[in-house]
Amino acid sequence: MDMAELQQLLTPEGLRLLDGLSPTETTADVARTVSRLRAAGHSPELVAAVVGQVRLRVKAAAKFGPFAARMLFTRAGLEQSTRLEVAAHHAGRFRDAGLQTVADLGCGIGGDAMGIAALGLRVLAVDADEVTAALAAYNLALFGDAVTVQHGRAEASDLAGIDGVWLDPARRTAGHSETSRVTATDYSPPLDWAFALASRRPTGIKLGPGFDRDAIPADVEAQWISVDGSTIELVLWSRVLARPGVGRAARVVRGGVAHELTSATDASDEPVRALGAFVHEPDGAIIRARLIGDVARSLDAGMLAPGMAYLTGDAPLTSPFVSSFRVREELPSDVRALARALRERDIGTLEIKKRGVDIDPATFRTKLTLRGPGAATLILTRIGSKRLTLLADRVAA
Repeated sequence: MDMAELQQLLTPEGLRLLDGLSPTETTADVARTVSRLRAAGHSPELVAAVVGQVRLRVKAAAKFGPFAARMLFTRAGLEQSTRLEVAAHHAGRFRDAGLQTVADLGCGIGGDAMGIAALGLRVLAVDADEVTAALAAYNLALFGDAVTVQHGRAEASDLAGIDGVWLDPARRTAGHSETSRVTATDYSPPLDWAFALASRRPTGIKLGPGFDRDAIPADVEAQWISVDGSTIELVLWSRVLARPGVGRAARVVRGGVAHELTSATDASDEPVRALGAFVHEPDGAIIRARLIGDVARSLDAGMLAPGMAYLTGDAPLTSPFVSSFRVREELPSDVRALARALRERDIGTLEIKKRGVDIDPATFRTKLTLRGPGAATLILTRIGSKRLTLLADRVAA
């Protein structure tokens, strides 16, 4: 989306047209809608802008719920935005620390600023991209004077009167549709600047979950967040936003319910033990935060293999921080023998989990020629040089 397209969209005609359209989810829906709007005399540019927004609103519902139906997006802005439930968690940090005014530097389309303003805090929202800043201003208009939106660079923002900062450095190339990741040395604003700001002011810095742990400053709380099995971000919290005694945290959200494990430092791993009755797969946030050992001790479990993020034990326990599986039996790792064994057991529905083995589950599944009414989980991993293939059943949390 460029500024000319946005200006057409923001006309009374464009907004009326947009709000009057039903969701378009299929290619056929789009074609019918475009044909109808063009036949009604609307310009090709306006039709493209309006239909594009309707499609983005459908996708945005997963992140923004009912709010998506009244928001504007770019494709890149939607992909990079924070889910509303996670933004609410971020906002709670600022509120609970007693801060009243927050600068959201690199606000994108305004997802985090929405969460902060919804808790009654005042927000200065800044973005370096002119179109994105305009979209943020539209999306945040319902908060009135509580939110000020500016087009500008984070480093040039006037922070006089600001109590705390939320900072989401740009980790991808500029653009509103196709973008690509950049290395940490090319983040905007630069990380050195961001970390220096965090040392002076209460700051939350949103980074990718795979950020180099050796580059994390020593005086911050590092919190990895996952939602429904997907590890989505790392947040560094500084000064009063960091909880006393917490250096590492894993926040796991499943089905809208959040659970958290915290520690002052990385947890020591439990020793490797022989395969037991259960195998546990730690959540990605637990793995990134290196709190596997604490989870293992809570389950009376140990490591299945050195350096492999699977736990095993005999205790019939599980937790919100793992996916647990009851082991049925070990099966052959040879594909033909494995396929034969699965057919003999009438396994037609198979969940495939793997760590430490170089396979593509989708391709591997086609080689198994599954059939039958049974269902199970197949765990593929390695202990040293030995390949391990386990047939198991998922344990309800």
